[in-house]
Amino acid sequence: MIKCAGWLLVFFGAAHTLLALTVEGAARHAGEWFSGALWGEDFTDMSPANSALWLSLESFGLPLVVVGLIVLWLDRRGITPPQFIAWTLGIWGVLDAVILITTPWPLLLLANILLLAGGRRAARRGNPAPHAGATRVP
Repeated sequence: MIKCAGWLLVFFGAAHTLLALTVEGAARHAGEWFSGALWGEDFTDMSPANSALWLSLESFGLPLVVVGLIVLWLDRRGITPPQFIAWTLGIWGVLDAVILITTPWPLLLLANILLLAGGRRAARRGNPAPHAGATRVP
C-alpha cells in the first residue's frame, strides 16, 4: 500500500509538471524565465511567462515528486512514513477539490488513503518503524 501511494505521488507530481511544460506550453517561456525578465514582476499582474512558470516549475509538482520519493525510500528501508504526510496531503487534496473540482484530486486522495491504511497496517503488526531506534545510543 505504501509503495503504491509513493508511486502515485511521484506520478501525480511528475505528470503535472511535464504536462504543464508540454501540453500547456509553459516551456515556450523558458527564454524569459532565464533572462531575468521576471525579476521585478508583480504577482497581482502576472505576465504569461510568470503564470507559466508558476503553473510548471514553481508549482507543487516537483515537491510532490520529492515527497513521493521519500515515501518510497522509507518503505524500501522498512520504515513506515509518518502519518502527518498523509494527513497534510489529504487536507490539501480536499481543499483542492472544493476550490477546483475539475482537478485530478481523486488520485491524490487515493494516495493518501493508501498511506493511511499502510501506516495503520504496520502499526497493527506492532512494528511501525523498525529502524527508528537503530541509531539511538543507550
